[in-house]
Order: sequence, then C-alpha cells, then structure tokens
Amino acid sequence: MTNSAPPPDPEKGGGGPSGGEQLSTRERSELDELRHRVSALESTGPSRAGRHWLRPTGSVLLILLASLLSLLAVVSVWANSIVRDTNRYVATVAPLASNPDVQKAITNRVTTAVLAQIDVEALVKQLTQAATQKGAPSQAANLLGNLSGPITSGLKSLVSSTVERVVSSSAFETVWVNANRSVHSAVDKALTGEGGGAVSLKNNQVAIDVGPIVAKVKDQLVKAGFGPAARIPAVHTDFVVFASKDIGKIKTYMRVLEIVGSWLPIVAVLIAAAGVYLAANRRRALIWAALGWFAAMLLLGITLTVSRAIYLDHLPVGTSDAAAGAVYDALVRFLRASVRAVGAVALVTAIGAYLSGPSRVAVLTRTGCRRSIGALRDVAVSAGLPLGAVGRFVHRFKRWIGGVVLAVAAVVLFTWNYPTTAVVVWTVVIVLVAFAIREFLDAVPTRSA
Repeated sequence: MTNSAPPPDPEKGGGGPSGGEQLSTRERSELDELRHRVSALESTGPSRAGRHWLRPTGSVLLILLASLLSLLAVVSVWANSIVRDTNRYVATVAPLASNPDVQKAITNRVTTAVLAQIDVEALVKQLTQAATQKGAPSQAANLLGNLSGPITSGLKSLVSSTVERVVSSSAFETVWVNANRSVHSAVDKALTGEGGGAVSLKNNQVAIDVGPIVAKVKDQLVKAGFGPAARIPAVHTDFVVFASKDIGKIKTYMRVLEIVGSWLPIVAVLIAAAGVYLAANRRRALIWAALGWFAAMLLLGITLTVSRAIYLDHLPVGTSDAAAGAVYDALVRFLRASVRAVGAVALVTAIGAYLSGPSRVAVLTRTGCRRSIGALRDVAVSAGLPLGAVGRFVHRFKRWIGGVVLAVAAVVLFTWNYPTTAVVVWTVVIVLVAFAIREFLDAVPTRSA
C-alpha cells in the first residue's frame, strides 16, 4: 500500500530517529542556501510564452535614463543649496578667507585700490620742496631728493604690509563670513543676471565688493601715523569670484537646476525602480542600475576636474590662477562630496545585490558568515544564554526584519542633509551589524518528537 503522506519537514522533525532534534547550524545554513538557489533558478527560468520584447527594452532604457538623471540630480541639489541655503553658501565660501592664494590676490587688489587714492610720488615731492622752503641745507635737500625712490618704495611697502596684516587677521575672516552671510540673498540675483548688493554680475563676472576692507586698511594706516591715509575716500572695489565669457549660459543652466533641484532626485530614483521592476531578473537589473549610477558619478567627477583646467585656461589676463583655482575648488567642494557619497551608495548597493545572488562567491560569503555567527550563537546558548521567545520571533519574521533594516537605512541616507562618504560608510557598518545581530538571534525552536 502506497503511503501518500507528505515528506517530513526537516525543521519540524518527525522524519526519523533524530526528528525531535534541532537542525545543526551547518544543516540550517545549507538548507537556506538550497532554498535560495531554487528561488533564484525559478526567477531566471525560461520566460513565459509570448513575453513581449518591449518589457526588457523598456527596463534597459529606464535604467539608462535614471543613470543620466542621477548626474543631473546631484548637480541640481548642489545648485539649489548654493542659492537657497544660507548656511550652505557660507560654509562654501568661508574657507576662502584663510586661503593663502586668495589672501594674496585680495591683498594685491586692495593695495592697488589704496595706492590709487594716495599719490606717493607727489607726497615725496612735497616733502623735498618743504625741506627746501624751510631753509634746509642744500646737501640735505639734495640727499632727500636722491632718496625719493627708496622713500616711495618704503611708503608703498608700508601700505602693502598693512593690507596684508588686515587680510591675514582673524578679524578679516569674521568680516568675510559676516559679509557673505548678509549678502547671500544677492547670490540669487547674480545667478539670474540682476545686479545690486555686495554681489553683482557685470562684464561676465561674479564679483564681491571689498570696499569695507579698504576702510579697515585706512584706519590701520592712520593709527600707524601715516596721516595722508585719512584723506582716502570711501572706495568700492571688486574681488572677482568667478569670471567666464559663458557666464550668461551658466547663469541660465544654474537657474534651471535650481528650479528642478527639489524633485529631480526623487524622479531619478523612481525611474530606476521602475526599470528594475520591469526586468525579468530584478536582482541583476538592480546591480546594473547601481553600476549605472556609479558610472554617472565617476563621469561627473572627471568632468569637474577637466572643467577646472578649462576654466583656468580661459581666465582674463592678470587674474591669479592660484586664487581662481582655490575659488573653484571651494565652490564645488560640496558637489564633489555629494558625488563621492552617491557613488559610494551605488557601489554598496551593487555589491549587496551581487552577494545576495546564487553565484559561488556569494554563496560562500553568506555561508561563511552564517556559520561563524551560528557557531558563536551555539556557544552562547550552551553557556546559558536564553533566546526563547526572542529567537522564535526573529526566526519567524527574519525577512521582514531585514527589509525594515534596509528601509530605515535608505530613509536615513535619502533624508540626510548633504550626506558625505563617512555617513554612507557608517550607515553600511550599522546595517551589517544589524544583520549580524539578526542572524545571531535567529534560533530555530526545538520541537519534541
């Protein structure tokens, strides 16, 4: 007579002498891997008849589109933050106040502006004439005339050193930060082509008025005993932050990116998700989508480096290349940080999707981790650690717990204001620790025979 009873479940026991015993860690791991492989083979099995070619083609096109949009999304978020976020803008330009190349460029610009208001040669000439009129000996007058060159040079050196002390002081950093914070609203006007305020757009240049620095230099010169400096009027002179003959086009692009910056990242993620959903093998599609985003970030990073060289090659004559390079690096510093962060997330996603697959490397990696954690759990249980209801709960809802961990990590990264590579790395570490704890607590309940 044929026995029609179903085969015993290895996890529930009842199939032999050892049916009431709990499966060993190795047996449970091998059983889980077998189930995973069967599921993977079923998902990659032959397509059902009549599957239309539009579905895989649409998946590829959506993934490519999402990769392109990811590049634009990162740039748009950066442009949007520079225009709308005052703290972000100040954090972007604040380091320039202590940059030696920028300090040197501002020192030269302010020195030129101050000397333009003080005719040093005329002052020396007046001094010589005054000495003659006061009845000084002819030899002294002649000596004073012969020293007109060194005296002129000394006065210019006095002005230059005074400007340098002001620009390199901590007070200047405070003035620089406060000035940029107070005029941040004018940045939007500069990017949209409207002038006004301390930031203006004219002659294809974005410039900041450093007139207040001239006023401080004037006060320092007067305190140093250089009386003629008191006659320096209020001077408005510009320090060029950015200059390009294509500033009009850049202005338009920045305005467009500023408008779409708030929702373009969401659109890119949704399109990538749609591409993965349409694919026959969604795990493989997820890997390619993540690699597409990583490639887009790599391309953007290379573009920023090449653009820097092109920008410096097209600077106006007389502009300091070192200072211009420092300004460029400061303006794109957070953009580069975002590129690295998004690239890191994409690479981690691709690796995670690969390690969840049926490949030999993935299986060995998962098996090794499970056996190691399982051995540690067995030792802890043998030492008297009671898992009890916690172990049964984790075993029952193991997949749900893993999904929640990944969802929380995704929400944290997506809602974090300007995440850095360090934030991504720490998030990955915490996720791995959470999965290790889940595996440690996953205790199969022991059933009696």
